Amino acid sequence: MTRFPDSDLTCNDFLGGRVRLWQPRAGYRAGVDPVLLAASVQARGQQSVLELGCGAGAAILCLMARVPGLQAAGVELQMEYAELARRNAAENGETLTVVEANLTDLPADLKQQQFDHVLANPPYYLAGAHSPAMDQGRRLALGEQTDLVDWVDVAARRLAPRGYFHMIQKADRLPDLLAACSGRLGSVEVLPLAPRANRPAELVILRARKGGRAAFRLLAPVVLHQGSRHEHDGDSYTAEVSQVLRDGAPLGGFSTS
Repeated sequence: MTRFPDSDLTCNDFLGGRVRLWQPRAGYRAGVDPVLLAASVQARGQQSVLELGCGAGAAILCLMARVPGLQAAGVELQMEYAELARRNAAENGETLTVVEANLTDLPADLKQQQFDHVLANPPYYLAGAHSPAMDQGRRLALGEQTDLVDWVDVAARRLAPRGYFHMIQKADRLPDLLAACSGRLGSVEVLPLAPRANRPAELVILRARKGGRAAFRLLAPVVLHQGSRHEHDGDSYTAEVSQVLRDGAPLGGFSTS
């Protein structure tokens, strides 16, 4: 079994220490994006959740810490990150099934399962649209190898009827994401994430429902940082976002499911 040596890892706190995550020093490292994604999912205990491209487990483990009793699974292409996700789940006292697979070639047993929620934090950049990272894990995590339409299609197939799909993505990819949902998922809501007040959103969280028929909703943006610009060392998160990142609070905005 391939794994990162401990000397190549750091252990970082998420949700004010409620989740501790081993991550590679030089590879892909989770920031606030997967935490915000997890906070947007209105899951309830005993429901089932699948994360596509779970990496070391940041999003799914933050969701499991906030909502005890979930039946959770993750799919990860890179063996080393899949093993990290298993280790992180075990050390956080969570039961997480991690499947090593390309999301477009899932094993037969996973194809037989349906989930109440599917979430994804896929690569933000089109292939060739950014300078490639030297580290292979970071390169695969940031640069798109699988089309967004395939991510959405796989999510839709794995959702139970009336189940919810959540994805965080760059705002300029929203047209592609909406097109991918067409004919597959409905009741689409988009929550913009703006870095500061009166600044354009750089990220969005999209929620859609299998079999949903509600009209499209563009929600008021969540502002991540206080003030008009960065003025001092340390974080400057707004009170709402700080509660999400530090205390494990849910992220508001989406209609109540």
